[in-house]
Amino acid sequence: MTAAAGRAGGAPAAKPARARLASLGLLLPYLRPYRGRVALAGLALVLAAGMLLGLGQGLRHLVDEGFAAGSGAALDRTALALFGLVAALAAATCGRFFLMSWLGERVAADLRREVFDHLLTLSPAYYERARTGDILSRLTADIALLQALTGSAISQGIRNILTGAGAFVMLLVTSPKLAGIVAIVVPLVVVPMIGFGRRERRLSRAAQERIADLGDTAEEVLNGLRTVQAFTHEPLDRARYAAQVEQSVGAALRRIGTRALLILLVILLGFGAVTFALWVGGQDVIAGRMTGGELSAFVLYAVMLASSGASLSEVWGEIQRAAGAAERLLELLAERPAVAPPASPLPLPAPGGGPLGRIAFEEVVFHYPTRPERPALDRFSLAVEPGETVALVGPSGAGKTTVLQLLLRFYDPQSGRIRLDGVDIARAEPAALRGRLGLVPQDPVIFSTTARENIRFGRPDASDAEIAAAMRAAAADFLEDLPEGLDTHLGTRGVTLSGGQRQRVAIARAILRDPAVLLLDEATSALDAESERAVQQALERLARGRTTLVVAHRLATVRRADRIIVLEAGRIVASGTHEALVREGGLYGRLAALQFG
Repeated sequence: MTAAAGRAGGAPAAKPARARLASLGLLLPYLRPYRGRVALAGLALVLAAGMLLGLGQGLRHLVDEGFAAGSGAALDRTALALFGLVAALAAATCGRFFLMSWLGERVAADLRREVFDHLLTLSPAYYERARTGDILSRLTADIALLQALTGSAISQGIRNILTGAGAFVMLLVTSPKLAGIVAIVVPLVVVPMIGFGRRERRLSRAAQERIADLGDTAEEVLNGLRTVQAFTHEPLDRARYAAQVEQSVGAALRRIGTRALLILLVILLGFGAVTFALWVGGQDVIAGRMTGGELSAFVLYAVMLASSGASLSEVWGEIQRAAGAAERLLELLAERPAVAPPASPLPLPAPGGGPLGRIAFEEVVFHYPTRPERPALDRFSLAVEPGETVALVGPSGAGKTTVLQLLLRFYDPQSGRIRLDGVDIARAEPAALRGRLGLVPQDPVIFSTTARENIRFGRPDASDAEIAAAMRAAAADFLEDLPEGLDTHLGTRGVTLSGGQRQRVAIARAILRDPAVLLLDEATSALDAESERAVQQALERLARGRTTLVVAHRLATVRRADRIIVLEAGRIVASGTHEALVREGGLYGRLAALQFG
């Protein structure tokens, strides 16, 4: 993992200008599948530039052969030829615009899909230190900048380079003396473009990061809106967001100011040179050293050259902004998942070959990446037989939920091994491993879709009858009473449901999955007494014949477990049945006394 990759949203290390622009090479793999359209767009671009340059010669013939000669027939011919040239220019420009815009949309879509796919491969350890707002900003705003670059800025830049270079050649052909006057100004325009462009790239990145801050704050406040309102924290959050808005505006205005100064300089120098050249050319026409048509053509080519220079200054700014966005995306794509699938995964035993669900933790030591000072599990060893129900109890921070997270392979231990049915889970395919497990977390996630799809999340191919059975088994019959039954949209994060109802939907999801190993992390903590009894009965039926690990603070929910494991500071301090542990006293005895009296 690179150092840059580890700073999700942080300030990047300084890079040479060439390296910064090289980051735009990110786009090449996404353009390659559409090289046919790229070639057609390039052809249309070259044709449009050629037609535009041809307008100058058409104008010269129109003035010299039509106006000056006083011939109506010649005027008709030259005007008709000029119109044909304009029509061809319009058609080529139309084709270029459509093809390049299509490429921009297509490349952005492919890039968004790949970045999102990559984000799904990253382990929870990455998201402990990354900011969600920053990630979303990269996925949306940064890719939008690259879309604008691909869809318009690149073609505009190439067109302006071709037009500017062609216009200068035609200036030389028309009048070397006047072309020399214009040529003196070119270095005076190019040098500021490079300097201002570098500054704009830095300011653009700063502006993008301030936008990421806004997204991060808005997401945090809106997700916790009930808490915000309950603690009347709105004035402070308004002030904090307003301050961040002003910081974002300030960063954007600094970038805009840099761009505005560059445009001022380019137009002032470019069109100033054109005006001076026109004055000199006018003297030559009066003296008979140049025709009116040649001066008209020179004027058009000079305007083309000046306009191309001014447009290039804007395009250069877009390129610099896109380079900053590409850097941020490359940092994101450079992140490697802390938990990676093995190169040659071992298969898990197939169903039918004997009882499944045997779990073994062997001398496991684990530190969370963000809390390296003390182990969450310290030389932890535990064997669970198929069909056994084992409860993990202990004070907060004892390591109970960590056991489940390691079994799901959200993290890898620093030492020791974890086996499922005899296979080291570090050598198994993570998807195959997790397919054997069913999780009901303490804080269930309800997705912004229907109740039916939320339950089906556990098994996408399940039939409606199987979904209904899982719903009833989880005591989630209340879903049938919703306005549209199971087809009722549950809102963002299940906002339309109570905490207990969300928990029962999550339990139905796990029941539908029909896993070999059931993981219950405070699965009944949010239920009232009546619902808890119904769900507890459903879970007892579900646990029959399968391995079950139960994490609980409320000892009443685990009294019937085959075995209770008492954890403290990441170590097992006691093990046995409820009655045996109560008689033994110790930590479990104290917890039982507090809860049962």
